[in-house]
Formats: sequence, structure tokens, C-alpha cells
Amino acid sequence: MTKQKKATVVSTSVAAVLTLIKLVIGIASGSVAVLASAVDSVLDMFVSLFNYFAINNSEKPADKTFNYGRGKIEALASVIEGTIITISGLFLFYQAIQKAIKGEISGYLEISLIVMMISLVITVFLVIFLNSVAKETNSMVIKADALHYKTDVYTNIAVLVSLLLVQSTGYEIFDIIVGGTISLFIIYSAYELIQNGVLVLLDKSLEEETVLKIEEILLSNEKVNTYHLLKTREAGHQAFVDVHLVFDCLITLMEAHRVSDKIEDTIRKINPKKDWIITIHMDPYDDFEINDEK
Repeated sequence: MTKQKKATVVSTSVAAVLTLIKLVIGIASGSVAVLASAVDSVLDMFVSLFNYFAINNSEKPADKTFNYGRGKIEALASVIEGTIITISGLFLFYQAIQKAIKGEISGYLEISLIVMMISLVITVFLVIFLNSVAKETNSMVIKADALHYKTDVYTNIAVLVSLLLVQSTGYEIFDIIVGGTISLFIIYSAYELIQNGVLVLLDKSLEEETVLKIEEILLSNEKVNTYHLLKTREAGHQAFVDVHLVFDCLITLMEAHRVSDKIEDTIRKINPKKDWIITIHMDPYDDFEINDEK
């Protein structure tokens, strides 16, 4: 089992445990803030489970049906995860408004405080673990999962503060305000997940810094006169590069091929963690205008 899969199994298991604890206490206490955190944990569990299957499919090799592999499944998972988080945020905001209207009173505050403190500690360790896996694998899904649970850390802290304020003052308005604020924060945090996923699905180019490095590599070999039609994109752990290299018309095909191989190897060193798919078209003269017209 790959590290990405192990990370999703761990996050799913943790979310399942937290969901059970928070739901019981949230329903029993009537606290919007605790219930908001519980609903968020339910979504965490299903999202992490979905991420496992997304990673499992994205790691499958290219075949006759999917010639370029299934790397974009990770981006699709990021969009779906962000959408689910947004919906959960809207639901939680509705719950806060309902409590304000009905004037419900929270109970079991002591138990709720203990549960949220335990949840906070567990979530912090989970975020540290997911961040380490994300840095090592550069997986978009794990990055999204880490970001999601990072928002949970802030959520748990906010819930703890609201419970303490309600316990010390007796004013339920603190629970309503914190519950509503958490819901808005959840919606805001989902925007980046959806945006990044959509950009990958639309074949956004690699980061500008990476593209500049590629351009520098292309012109670093004295055998290459110039280049054109450089195109880049990424999908999951794969990075795609397409480019036309212009050589002297007298160069042998063998020599041009050797230079191209050397350039490919250098580009791969930009980020060894990625699976680079590089396609180089060798031109004996600069036919950019001809290609551009097509």
C-alpha cells in the first residue's frame, strides 16, 4: 500500500472515531458549535474514504482507454471535496440561525469540553502526519485532506472557546456566533480546493517558476537554436511537457535525439517526485509561424 493510501486510511479511521464521539455529545448537549464540528467530521470521514478510491484509481497505469492515465481523478476529488465542504458549511449556518430563532439551551458542557479537547489533540497530530505525506508525495488529494483537517483544528479551538464562554457566562449567543462563524470559515476554506481542482481539470500550465526553469534548460544546450510551442500541464503526480526544439538542419537524427534525451533528463531533475511525461518534436528549422497558423 502506498503512503497516499495509508494516509487516507488513517484520516478515515480518525474521522470515524471523532464523528461518533461528537455526534453523541452534540445531539445530547444541543450545542450548535459541537454539532457543527460533528457534521464536519462526518463529511471528513466520507471525503477521506472517497480520497482513498480516487488515489487508488489515479495510480493505475495508462491503458488503451486512458492513454494518459487517470491522474485527473485527484483533481476531480478535490472539486467534489470542496463542494461537499461548502454544502456542509451552509447546513451548519442554517443550524446556527435555527438555534437563535428557537432559543435552545446547551447542556452537558463539561463533557463537551473534554470531547473537544481530545478532538483537538488528535486532529493536530493528524494534520502533522498528512502534511508530511503531502510534502513527500506531492499528492493533490493528500494536500486537500491536510488543508481540510487544518480547518478542523481552528474549528475545534473555536468550539472550545464558545463552550467555555457559554459555561462561564450562561449566554447561548456565544455558541450561535461561533457556530455561524465556523460555517462561514468552512465555506471559505473550500474555495481553494475547488479552484485548484478546476484549474487542473482545465489543463492549467505548471507553476511559472517551473516553466521558467524548463525554458532555461531548453536553451542551455548549444545544439538547440531555439524552441516554440512549449506547453505544460499536470495531473496528479504526473507533469506533462510538450515542446518543439529547433536544431541546425545539418545535425544527424541520432545527435538530435541524444540532445533531446539529455534535456529530458535535466527537466526531470526539477522535481524528481513527479512522473514527467515529456514529448519533444525535433525541427530542422524554425516552423513556428507555420504551426501557429494551423
